Amino acid sequence: MTDRPRRPSPALLLALAFTTTAWLPSGCGGDAPAGAPGAGAGPESVAVMTAAIVEKAVAVEVEALGTARANEAVEITSKSANTVIAVRFEEGQLVRRGQLLVELDGAQARADLAAAQAALAESRSAFARSKDLFTQQALSQAQLETIEATLLANEARVAASQARLADTLIRAPFDGRVGLRRVSVGALVSPGTVITTLDDTSTMKVDFDVPEVFLAVLNRGLAVAARSAAYPEKSFAGEVESVDSRVDPVTRTIKVRARLPNPDGQLRPGMFLTVRVSREPLPGLVAPEQALVPERGKTYVFVLADGRISRREVVIGRRTPGEVEVTQGVAAGERVVIEGTQKVRDGSAAHELAPPPAAAPGAGS
Repeated sequence: MTDRPRRPSPALLLALAFTTTAWLPSGCGGDAPAGAPGAGAGPESVAVMTAAIVEKAVAVEVEALGTARANEAVEITSKSANTVIAVRFEEGQLVRRGQLLVELDGAQARADLAAAQAALAESRSAFARSKDLFTQQALSQAQLETIEATLLANEARVAASQARLADTLIRAPFDGRVGLRRVSVGALVSPGTVITTLDDTSTMKVDFDVPEVFLAVLNRGLAVAARSAAYPEKSFAGEVESVDSRVDPVTRTIKVRARLPNPDGQLRPGMFLTVRVSREPLPGLVAPEQALVPERGKTYVFVLADGRISRREVVIGRRTPGEVEVTQGVAAGERVVIEGTQKVRDGSAAHELAPPPAAAPGAGS
């Protein structure tokens, strides 16, 4: 009996058909021709635009908001409960240190002083007689010491009475300008009652907060320029007087105090000021601002090298319009992505997008 040849199964025929198609020459398929755009970049390569990290001098300028304060400021009050019998100043008047501002009723203080002075005079006379008797051995040492103690006590009473009398004359503790009067003649004032205010505005202090990244360049004597909405065309020049010893752990800022001369008295305590601190330019690495990618409180850049993207965390410093200093994370000459950061990932393939060709001279005319 003769064996018949076996037919190939349908599955085998289908497999052979797919194999034949896979081995077809490239000219028979639908692949892009060799000269097509993007043929050498690979199917997953992303076109991006980059810019180089450059080393250049970066100007140090910090802008912040601050509040003007008087160089010296105090509320004029009374030390004791008493009645106002005279007001010796005008509202807004410039006064000198020691100038009489308010006079309180001093009748009781003068009477107490007179009584204390009389007792002191008697004690001095008694002590002088006692010393003579002591030299004649008519008075014991203990008796002389008792009389001397009485003399010292009466001297203290006179000093206390003089101080109480001096408290009835309220004087300016320093040169400055008085504020509004808050009491009238005949008013009974208590200890702590504000009679008026006194501010030394010949020099103003401005307190403002600066990010901690500028801590290394902040020092005493830096130039400061302040502006106020009340005088939009004028800039008040001054300098940094001191820097606080602590950084705020919440805001990561440090408080700086500047001093501004104010000879014309245009600045007033409590005014809102825009402060700009400047310093001579310092060398640093600069990247375009659009290359920064903030994420979860950190800052990153995408570096393109040998057709691959590397995401790096960077530390930024001083800023200028359109540029930012990078203190850590990159080196001079490296190229960072400035357009296409949303399309790349760490380790992904990318290629530089060629800039558009320049138009030929006279084209379109």
